[in-house]
Amino acid sequence: MSSTPTTPRLYPPQVLPSILSADFARLAEEVAAAERGGGHIIHVDVMDGHFVPNITLGPPVVASLRKATKLTLDCHLMIEHPDEFIPAFADAGANWVSVHYEACPHLHRSLELIAHHGMQPGVVINPATRVNLLVDILPLVHHVLVMSVNPGFGGQSFIPHSLQKIRHLAELRAELGLKYHIEVDGGIGKETITSVVQAGADLLVAGNAVFGGGQAEKNARELITLAAAAC
Repeated sequence: MSSTPTTPRLYPPQVLPSILSADFARLAEEVAAAERGGGHIIHVDVMDGHFVPNITLGPPVVASLRKATKLTLDCHLMIEHPDEFIPAFADAGANWVSVHYEACPHLHRSLELIAHHGMQPGVVINPATRVNLLVDILPLVHHVLVMSVNPGFGGQSFIPHSLQKIRHLAELRAELGLKYHIEVDGGIGKETITSVVQAGADLLVAGNAVFGGGQAEKNARELITLAAAAC
């Protein structure tokens, strides 16, 4: 897989360890190991069994994690009716919250609600959703998250046409004079990270590639090195 950057990079790439693939019995230890490896933002996948076919965790786990780490908590809400839960995630200590375009009938309102509660708002698009649908709300967001797999489960293979979406978002950011981050989630590992960075992404969510095999510190450091070399 290869890619050619089309616009100047605004931010250095960062790897966001996703606790979906961590050992939940040792969650604080796993997060600490990822931090030692260079991870400074922890990605938290929230699933409700309705919007996606899986159930994970909610505000109580985020609150417990908040007590165990000072790292930025990036909460990705793969849930129906996210507005009903945004205040609870703010109270739990989330720093960033992203909601799906596909789950929000009043997306502008949802993003403003996140900001109103003191968190950085993000919008997420599924593999079948076009980037152009986001143009009107891009000035409101801190980050745009491109799903490079179908949401619901970890360990899936990267969908190649996601690279074009990343490039498109980088081009729009330059054309509109905006500063949002470009985040990518799904299939990020040693084989894909270079292409994703070169396409223009700067926030790289990695679950199995960090926490798989019980070597989070080593794996995170290796991914961060690869990401930096791709710039």
